[in-house]
Amino acid sequence: MPTRSYLFYALTNSVCSKCLVKVEAKIIFRDDRVYLVKHCSTHGHEEVLIADDIEYYKQSLGFIKPGDMPLKFNTPIKYGCPYDCGLCPDHEQHSCLTLVEVTDRCNLSCPICYADSGTEEISQISQQPRRHRSLAQIEMMLDAIVQNEGEPQIVQISGGEPTVHPEFFEILDLVKSKPIKHLMINTNGIRIAKERSFCDRLSQYMPGIEVYLQFDSFEAVALKELRGADLRDVREKAIAHLNEYNISTTLVVTLKKGLNDGEIGKIIDYALKQKCVRGVTFQPIQAAGRLEDFDPKRDRYTLTEVRRSILQQSSHFKPEDILPVPCHPDCLAMAYALKVNGKVIPLTGLLNPDEFVKIMPNSVLYEQNEELKRNIFELFSTSHSPQSSATSLKQLLCCLPMLPVPEGITYENVFRVMIVQFLDPYNFDVRSVKRSCIHIVHPDGRIIPFDTFNMFYREGSAGYHLVSNRP
Repeated sequence: MPTRSYLFYALTNSVCSKCLVKVEAKIIFRDDRVYLVKHCSTHGHEEVLIADDIEYYKQSLGFIKPGDMPLKFNTPIKYGCPYDCGLCPDHEQHSCLTLVEVTDRCNLSCPICYADSGTEEISQISQQPRRHRSLAQIEMMLDAIVQNEGEPQIVQISGGEPTVHPEFFEILDLVKSKPIKHLMINTNGIRIAKERSFCDRLSQYMPGIEVYLQFDSFEAVALKELRGADLRDVREKAIAHLNEYNISTTLVVTLKKGLNDGEIGKIIDYALKQKCVRGVTFQPIQAAGRLEDFDPKRDRYTLTEVRRSILQQSSHFKPEDILPVPCHPDCLAMAYALKVNGKVIPLTGLLNPDEFVKIMPNSVLYEQNEELKRNIFELFSTSHSPQSSATSLKQLLCCLPMLPVPEGITYENVFRVMIVQFLDPYNFDVRSVKRSCIHIVHPDGRIIPFDTFNMFYREGSAGYHLVSNRP
């Protein structure tokens, strides 16, 4: 009898990339790659690459552990995932990081913007005016996070471009008045580059803040395609100001296959030389928002491909150094390292993978040595704060076990490389999205996974009417 050309591995649910109706999907192995195969009764067969490394894909499933529940669920289970977001009781993970979009306006009009933000007054997709949110509404959104999380680990102020909000520092004061452990500012860096005084004032909110800085490429051609402008001078001046004030910074690289994926190693090397930079986050493009010409066969850049590019382009990391993150191992991977005397010392590779998850249960663990505990939390907590007040490993996003800290090491010696892959209508997997831990606050106070928000809950998104018109 004939044998199929693939190995059937698992069954899940996805959505049709055209009509966004839920469909059954198979995960298969073929030619050393992992594919999501689905069929819509209206739009037919669809096959999407989700990983190009079968062994790493299987390894990531071994990093799963029971998730932490939020203190409050906001929506009932009615139609099933992904149509009940809010969070509903069927979601498997709390918010490790929650975004608050304080404005729809921006001083750029990036061709790849997932939010359709821009300099024009009217949104191109939703035809709704772009507005700044009021302090009252922003406070309501922050309070919604606190109600769900108690003491939220990380809140990221985003947009649009948050620094163009006329009450930007009042927003920071609001965040600081809440029991929020760490504040991130998602920015293109234009205001930081142009106004040294802005960076000076921003530094007064330290510790407990981090700049999440767009840093996609060193090439003008790539920047124009991704951001619509040559931002090389902006990036250089922004980094100079951030270095001057030593404000903790993560470089965020949106990767497009065949455009800037050859610069991964160069960006890591550059980041290692900057005093203020604590790490680099690589984010493959998500098919959402203004990205209209996305071709899943041409442009799909999977987490495993990014991981392989890091290993090929950077001499600092080996395969055992870049591990799945237990809270959402399908979509997050990381490497932790120390910068010491000009050398990079990877730490994650020192861990036994079989013990990695076992030693990190979702329960309170206390280190007997108080000084060691303090150093561990300061150095390895992804809340990024040099004076982190964390009292349990439960409050760490990237869950590293207790490691002895060399004498004289400070937070400035920490260096992290992360891969953050978001789901979209092509690679959407209900099994995976239920573990999503990066969320957005809806303007009405619901807490929604980043993946499903951009597909169904952002006004003007492809699936917005499908969800909002349900009885």
